[in-house]
Amino acid sequence: MTGSRRAIVNATAGTTRDSLARPVTWGGAAFQLLDSGGLYGASEDPLHELVVRQGQRAIAGADLIVLVTDGREGLVGGDQTIARELRETGKPLLLAVNKTDDKRARDSSTDFYTLGIDPVLEISAEHGTGVAELLDAIVDRLGEVSGPQSPVASQEPEETTVAIVGRPNVGKSSLVNRLLHEERVLVSDMPGTTRDAIDSPLTWHHRRFRIVDTAGMRRPGRVATGGQIEWVSVAGAKKAIGDADVVVLVVDASTGATEQDAAIGGEADRAGRGVVIVANKWDLVKDRGPKYSQVFDEETRHRMRFLDYAPILHVSAMTGERAPKILETIDKIGEARRRKIPTPKLNKFLAEVTAANPPTSPGRKHVRIMYAAQVGVAPPKFVFFTNVATTFHFSYERFLVNQLRSFFDFLGTPIRVEVRRRGKKGVN
Repeated sequence: MTGSRRAIVNATAGTTRDSLARPVTWGGAAFQLLDSGGLYGASEDPLHELVVRQGQRAIAGADLIVLVTDGREGLVGGDQTIARELRETGKPLLLAVNKTDDKRARDSSTDFYTLGIDPVLEISAEHGTGVAELLDAIVDRLGEVSGPQSPVASQEPEETTVAIVGRPNVGKSSLVNRLLHEERVLVSDMPGTTRDAIDSPLTWHHRRFRIVDTAGMRRPGRVATGGQIEWVSVAGAKKAIGDADVVVLVVDASTGATEQDAAIGGEADRAGRGVVIVANKWDLVKDRGPKYSQVFDEETRHRMRFLDYAPILHVSAMTGERAPKILETIDKIGEARRRKIPTPKLNKFLAEVTAANPPTSPGRKHVRIMYAAQVGVAPPKFVFFTNVATTFHFSYERFLVNQLRSFFDFLGTPIRVEVRRRGKKGVN
C-alpha cells in the first residue's frame, strides 16, 4: 500500500512492535497509514503489553480501521472477538481477508461475512492482488468521514529528515518521544526493543522535520548471531542514515563513547550526512563534577576524530534537560548542508587565506590556487583549481576545510574537497 519496504516482514509472531506510520496517496487523496503490532491473542514477546497499549492508542486516534484476517487459516474465534471489540469503538471498519491467492483461502473467505463488517475485501498482500480495491474502499470511506476535499498545492517549507541512531539502550526511543512530546515509540530496558525504522513528522518554529527512530546497532559479529530480524533491523538503520539530512548519534554519557559509537558515526560521515553527537543520560553523571563535561568531550573527540565538525550536546531524555537544543542544532546543520557560497565571495575569502598560509602538497612546495568553486551541496563540495596537477598535503586540506567551516558557518556537516589542475585556455 505504501509502495515501500518499510515494515519488517518475518514469520516470527510479534515481529512488529511499534506502530509504523507512512503517508499514502491514492486516487488524488492523501492519508496516513498506521501498521500496528499484533494486539490480540497469546504472545511470547515480553513487550507484548507495551505493543498492545500503543496499538490501542493508534486505534483511538484513527478515522478508519482495517481489520486484517488470515484467509488460509480461516475464520477463528479470535477474529470474532477482535471484530466485536472494534465495533465497540464506533469507528468505521473495513475487513481485508489476506492470502486469498491460496485456493483454501478462497473457499473459506465467505465465512468472514459472519463478522458483520462491510465490505469484505479479498486480497493478497504478497502478490498485490486486491490491494487497489482496498485502497479505493479506504478513500471512499474516508471521504464519507471527512467530506470531499479539493487538493491544494503544498507551500510548506522544506522538510529535514533526521535519523536517530546509536547502540542499543542508549535512550534513542526515549529521546524521540521527548522531542515529539508523545509516547510515539516503545521504550524498554530490553535491548532490541525497536526493530523497524519508525518515522514521525514534527513541526518546530515553523520548521518541518521527519524524525526517524532506528534499531540499536551492535557490532557486526553480534548482529550475525542475532538472527534475521536483527539483521534486517540494522540494515534498516543503515538505510535511514543514508536517507537522512542530519544524523543524531546518541551515546551513553554514563559509559562514554565506544568503538561501536565511532563505527556508527563513521557510517554517517561516509554517507555525507550532517551529524550532531548527543550525550544522553546526562542526569546520571552530574555528580562527577563541573569539569566532567570537558573530560567527556575531549575523550569523545579523541575516539571520533573524523567527526571533529559535529557539535556535542549534553542532554537527558528522561528529564528533558537541553532537549530543545537538539532541534535548534539540527535546524542549523540542515541549513548549513544546503548552503551555497557565491563564487566571488568564495574566491575573495580564498585569496585572504592563501596569502597568509600558502598551500603545500606532498611532492611540490610551490602550489598556487588559481580559483575555487562550490560544485555541490548536501554535503558542501568545493573544487580548487591549481597551477599543477597535485593534491594538497593532508594537513593543508584540513586547514582549508576548517577555514571554510569557520568563515561560512558550515556547522555539523562534512565538507568535500577536490583539487584539479587548471586547464589551458580555461578548459578544465
